[in-house]
Amino acid sequence: MKRQGLYLPEFEHDNCGAGFICSLKGKKSNDIIHKALEILDKLEHRGAVSADGKTGDGAGILIDIPHQFFLDECDFTIPKAGDYAVGNVFFPKKENQRDYCVSVFEKNIKKQGLQLLGWRNVPVNKAIPGRIAVETEPFVKQIFVGKENKDQKDFDFNLKLYIARKVTEHTLINSKLSESKFFYVPSLSTKIIIFKGLLMPNDIKLYFKDLMDTRVVTRLALVHQRFSTNTFPTWDLAQPFRYMCHNGEINTLRGNVMRMRSRESLLKSNLFGEEIKNILPIILPGKSDSASMDMVVELLLMTGRSLPEVMMMLVPEAWEKNQEMSEAKRGFYEYNSCVMEPWDGPASIPFTDGSYIGAVLDRNGLRPSRYSVTKDGYVIMSSETGVVEIAPENIEYHGRLEPGKMFLVDMEAGRIINDEEIKEKIAKKHPYNKWLDANLVHLKNIPYNDCPLFLNEASLEKRKAVFGYTLEDINTIILPMGQHAKEPIGSMGSDTPI
Repeated sequence: MKRQGLYLPEFEHDNCGAGFICSLKGKKSNDIIHKALEILDKLEHRGAVSADGKTGDGAGILIDIPHQFFLDECDFTIPKAGDYAVGNVFFPKKENQRDYCVSVFEKNIKKQGLQLLGWRNVPVNKAIPGRIAVETEPFVKQIFVGKENKDQKDFDFNLKLYIARKVTEHTLINSKLSESKFFYVPSLSTKIIIFKGLLMPNDIKLYFKDLMDTRVVTRLALVHQRFSTNTFPTWDLAQPFRYMCHNGEINTLRGNVMRMRSRESLLKSNLFGEEIKNILPIILPGKSDSASMDMVVELLLMTGRSLPEVMMMLVPEAWEKNQEMSEAKRGFYEYNSCVMEPWDGPASIPFTDGSYIGAVLDRNGLRPSRYSVTKDGYVIMSSETGVVEIAPENIEYHGRLEPGKMFLVDMEAGRIINDEEIKEKIAKKHPYNKWLDANLVHLKNIPYNDCPLFLNEASLEKRKAVFGYTLEDINTIILPMGQHAKEPIGSMGSDTPI
């Protein structure tokens, strides 16, 4: 939704429902999809319904790529699993604009040296969406992209896919197409695929016919029911996003986005080379808080970091005054606080890259995340308990995510990794404390050199107005900082967890 009159879209907020189910043993089945859709149905009360009684705020499901299903369905050759990427792509309704988007995307894929294997029209039931959803319903196609050659490493392949997609997004967003905003790539991955839209939870499986096919199997499923108040409901802002979904809100969003934008002039990487200029801005304008965060997650993953490490960077624990924390972990958080500011909630954030699946709760701890582990090898996590019927005798144990903690399932190893183990391993990967000792400069240690003060012609009052200083800022933030060396903290109440 655009700015209109006194309406400012950035002042909207949200609270959604999210959950996942996975097989600890890595066993793929169609039943996991049905159970995940059951979770989604149970979370329907966490969304809203529009005036037509049929258009929801958006819902979606993320699953493994059903390789055998695509082998059967596609009329072109597909290499072995892992050697190609596939994704659903949203396109404009108008055929000529759709053709232009296809040509731009194909051109950028080939420019990266990748192979375009083919396209598949996604079978959908157009009678399902509500009247309001139909007005912005995209045309959905699946793209299949192969590696440059069979020896290309997975990381290099994913990096080139990322660059091709980002460059295409920027080209089309800045084009004069009347339906340019219809173009969106929910996912383009060698491991997972996302089905989502401006749909009610129980309509996802009816709209995307593939989800009802028994040949579609997965070992994991991540689902999300959106409560859309952070931005107006649209097809592209339904969740899950490419690596995460989100229940809550990022209260630090404006600062996070502005800081990401300000550091873009400093970004450089041997992995990207000159291409790094073509993927800017990292965070596309007008997106929701969770969509913005997902774009930052994606960039950090493309630098070679693991998904758990990225989530630690973005959603840190309360580390500054925690005497119980190990030196290694404290060093990790302090070092990365110079690289990335915290994306603070209240927020519960389930995440997956197809190998790991898990969730992190921000340090405020104000969004519930409950999980159950069953004796027959399934892990279920959701915004609330009871989303899947489980026989009491099948329960191994229940638990809940605690403030600042991470819950992680490593499906390659077939085990749940506890918070302490995963974070200590990541924190000890590099000598963060050595780097801090050698490089960190504190303001108090910078000598005062008695520089002369130059004042422009503009008055102090005018400059205060230009830089947005209000009387409240001066009285409650600036003066206490100057007079008493106090940290500038404000609150509309105490949100400290009990």
